[in-house]
Amino acid sequence: MPPAHKNKTYAVFLASVLGVIGLHRFYLHGRRDLWAWVYAAATLAYAAIVLVESGRGYLGESVPAFFPLPAFAAWIESLYLGLVPDEVWDKRHNSGSPCTTRSKWPLAVLLVATLFGGYIVLVSCLARVTDLMYTGGSFG
Repeated sequence: MPPAHKNKTYAVFLASVLGVIGLHRFYLHGRRDLWAWVYAAATLAYAAIVLVESGRGYLGESVPAFFPLPAFAAWIESLYLGLVPDEVWDKRHNSGSPCTTRSKWPLAVLLVATLFGGYIVLVSCLARVTDLMYTGGSFG
């Protein structure tokens, strides 16, 4: 029985939406993938930091709360996965599959949405962190 065909658009969607917990890595490489567990552990650590900060009442002044590194890493990996040429994708993830990958317009729309959304969040986070560091949060 040939291995299951890994859909490139679905993998990019998982990385864009649920990549923060490493779901795209579990889809592509299975439960034994170390980086999938690193994503999950980093998200748990980030959530613990945010919970501790909110328990102290400092959530509005917390730099880690406004800079979600696991999400940024997942978005970058989403863009990387989407920009891999189809031939390389098939060689890497679908070597035994009889199907071939043909990326179409949904992948392009997903990549543009990921880039746009990630950029908005990054600029917003940088603006808030800069406000916190230089003015003590007086502008927000």
